Amino acid sequence: MANNKDFIEQLIHDYPDIKFVYASRFKYRPSKKTTPATIYLEPLNQSPEYIFQTLHELGHALRQHKTYTIDVERLKIEREAWDTAYKIFTQYSNTLLKDLSWDEYFVENSLDTYRDWLHTRSKCKKCGLTRYQTSDGLYHCPHCENFT
Repeated sequence: MANNKDFIEQLIHDYPDIKFVYASRFKYRPSKKTTPATIYLEPLNQSPEYIFQTLHELGHALRQHKTYTIDVERLKIEREAWDTAYKIFTQYSNTLLKDLSWDEYFVENSLDTYRDWLHTRSKCKKCGLTRYQTSDGLYHCPHCENFT
């Protein structure tokens, strides 16, 4: 397997407009007027998941994700970031990542955390039915709310 340090250094070289910073956890911060998009990386390790998570955060940066209005959009941007991560992975799959296989199970498990989060947020605390969210971000229960 490729040395993850070498791979990160290659990404830094290949994406000079994106800032890579080591931090306590993986996350992405969009660019602002005076600062570039920033990818925060956990302390370096040699696990394959480290590569996948790095590519996922890079996917957010390349898609120029900013924020979301309604919760289901969060799941959409997470899926987009993973799709972009896969495309980046394939670009390096014959060179630095030639000994690594894409792990769709890891991706789906990651997306499941957002699916579970969305399900929990949309569940009505009174009756347990699934609520719907309007463009103002508010959830509404078709059973508990009285629309006239």
